Amino acid sequence: MARLPPITSKDQVPAEHGAIFDSILASRGAVQGPFTMFLHSPELAGRLAHLGAYVRFEGSLDMRVRVLATMTVAREFEAVYVWGAQAGGARRLGVPETTITAIRENHSRGIPPEDSQIVGPVDDRDRCILARRRTARADGDRAFQMFERQIRIARGVEREPPIVVQVQSRCAIGGAGCFQQRG
Repeated sequence: MARLPPITSKDQVPAEHGAIFDSILASRGAVQGPFTMFLHSPELAGRLAHLGAYVRFEGSLDMRVRVLATMTVAREFEAVYVWGAQAGGARRLGVPETTITAIRENHSRGIPPEDSQIVGPVDDRDRCILARRRTARADGDRAFQMFERQIRIARGVEREPPIVVQVQSRCAIGGAGCFQQRG
């Protein structure tokens, strides 16, 4: 039994935070998953919803790259809620079912070449990267080359709106962790 009851309706939050509940409901179609707990701290829930929407929908990385990388990391962390949401998004983006199956089953059979740079079986090296939020220099350099333009934008070197990168390759969540060794 949960220590806190899930918040699923607007009348469960203080009236002054009703707009936060409405915003989460409008952006996601329902208040579910972690937001049912985040709403015990409405200000936090609102900020996380805003950050999540920015990272997921407004960054300059191609949506297909974001979805495939997020699915790969969600599979490794057994994040069922995230996996389910991303698998549906992958299907809407036309990702082949063979790629989705390969990610779910942690193998590389049937992954088309355009997806293989992002997706592949998670091996011991990847597990180390995910656990430590760092990568070997060669892996970091390869990921940097793949996403150099997006990183330059994020650092403000190029003139486009700055971005927050959710997943750089499959190295890190919520930042540029796989590029920490580049300075």
